[in-house]
Amino acid sequence: MRGAPLEMPDGNGRGRLLPRALGLLSLGLGGAAVAAPSQVSRLIGVDDSVLARTVVLRAIGARELLPVPGALASRRPAGWVWLRVAGDVLDLILLVRALRQRRGVRRRRVAATLAAVAGITAVDLLAAVHSGRIAGVRRRTLRASATVTINRPADEVYRFWRDFENLPRFMYHLESVRSDGDGRSHWIARAPGGRRVEWDAELVEENLSETITWRSVRGARVPNAGRVRFTRAAGGRGTEVRVELAYAPPGGAVGRTVAKLLGAEPGQQIRDDLRRFKQVIETGEVVRSDGSPAGLATSQQVLQRPARPQGDGSRDRSGDGRKRR
Repeated sequence: MRGAPLEMPDGNGRGRLLPRALGLLSLGLGGAAVAAPSQVSRLIGVDDSVLARTVVLRAIGARELLPVPGALASRRPAGWVWLRVAGDVLDLILLVRALRQRRGVRRRRVAATLAAVAGITAVDLLAAVHSGRIAGVRRRTLRASATVTINRPADEVYRFWRDFENLPRFMYHLESVRSDGDGRSHWIARAPGGRRVEWDAELVEENLSETITWRSVRGARVPNAGRVRFTRAAGGRGTEVRVELAYAPPGGAVGRTVAKLLGAEPGQQIRDDLRRFKQVIETGEVVRSDGSPAGLATSQQVLQRPARPQGDGSRDRSGDGRKRR
């Protein structure tokens, strides 16, 4: 069972809540301007203008309705919200012109409308920037998945992974994970170039012995999310573990390229992690040789030599007993 796609932080329904609310606002305002322009023109103080009542307000209403489908239904509403911002700017220009031409009660109505539209513009701008940031995270997100079969019952494998503090035992890019309670945890990872990256994560979904899903909290320097599923392997051969990871390295396309050159390609990394996880669960330790002490990272590949048991650097394994020169 594959289930729903793994959601990155801010990529869930909460990240689309504000654009949808603005879409509903556009629907109400645009519908009113198209269906009842005379009443709207009187409310905002431009009812002395025949052109405003008959043409301008209907045109503004039609423009207001234009971004409604995208703001309400699109998974990437940033462009539609920016369309609202552009319309807001046009409305402000028209209202400033109307304010200069009105006197008395009509002027006060126009001024109140101008203040309301300015407030809506600020909210639209905030939503557009936020939606654009989410879209940027999606564009640079790296995703990977891998599966391994482990000769242990699902509940045992689940309990080991559920204690996130165990993860650095087989995920070598993790320096430490500290469980803070209430499903929150603090992670420290080794980044390319010898740097350290820290973030807080929250537990999103937990089905006993079946699924664990987590993601970094808002504001993490490297937004990330993960999911692991535990299913009974065919023929009673233990537990099939499927892991999905997603993260957005800083630096956009350049960051992605540098990460891969330095051996942080996510598909390769997750396969190494699962191989070590299987060894830890089944044997209690990670079996390594000095030929590949830390997996398949590029920096390790460059330095590799033919594998020998660790610590045995004095003899050739060919059996002739001669020392290697």
